[in-house]
Amino acid sequence: MVNLVLGLLVVLAVIFTYFFVVDVRKKMKEGELEKGNFWALSGVGFVTNFFDTLGIGSFAPTTALFKFFNLTEDRTIPGTLNVSMTIPVILEALIFIRVIEVEPVTLISMLAAASIGAVIGAGIVSKLDAKKVSLGMGIALAVVALVMLAGQLKLFPVGGDAIGLTGGKLILAVVANFILGALMTIGIGLYAPCMALVYALGMSPKVAFPIMMGSCAFLMPAASIKFIKEGAYDRKASIAITIFGSIGVLIAAYIVKELPLYWLKWLVIVVITYTSITMFRTAKKYQNKDVTM
Repeated sequence: MVNLVLGLLVVLAVIFTYFFVVDVRKKMKEGELEKGNFWALSGVGFVTNFFDTLGIGSFAPTTALFKFFNLTEDRTIPGTLNVSMTIPVILEALIFIRVIEVEPVTLISMLAAASIGAVIGAGIVSKLDAKKVSLGMGIALAVVALVMLAGQLKLFPVGGDAIGLTGGKLILAVVANFILGALMTIGIGLYAPCMALVYALGMSPKVAFPIMMGSCAFLMPAASIKFIKEGAYDRKASIAITIFGSIGVLIAAYIVKELPLYWLKWLVIVVITYTSITMFRTAKKYQNKDVTM
């Protein structure tokens, strides 16, 4: 069963890569590639995916860096996050699903739920205007900051030793992961809330890694292809982050493996909170501009 999941991930990676490469090549020939700084974007991709592999999550920190250094347009941030992180996250899933045991029914049902939620969500988000995207990102980042803060303050259950769920707990997990998959398309990372869900349901903390990484790996190709078809993403940023993010994943997984992340998480919470406030201010500017017009 695990080999089937891994095989499907490889197939999804190939399908996604085809759509991504075709779109990028077309825009390069037309001379319409974005003007962002490739090496700055590469650095963002390496750093955020390095720590993503260690459990920090990459969406919120990447959004913060995008905003702080003005690396891409607000409107394209959700699509760029999904497209650029797809291959790095698939690499993470391939690594962690192999080494950490999860009961197959629990794993597969949660992965499927997140994927379906993302497909539904991406079709909506890719058509939103800049004001709505900024507002949605502001709310999403605020939620992530609160979830991470609760984790740092030990307000979540510490988890148990179960590697699978049954009955009502399994149904709750599937429904929750469906919602998290949909929310991921507006830029709310799945890692922190999924980890909280796993802990709350009494599962082993280690199990959170293959579940959250596998959920993202299965949902992101389908959601990303929608963003690609809509043209609602930054191509140059996605190329840079895909390449150097993948390098960051491999170094974190096979060389570093583990770091004391307590103080780094506090820093991330502060940065995410600041970025959330910035997004709300941006949304207000768009609203004032609409009123003036």
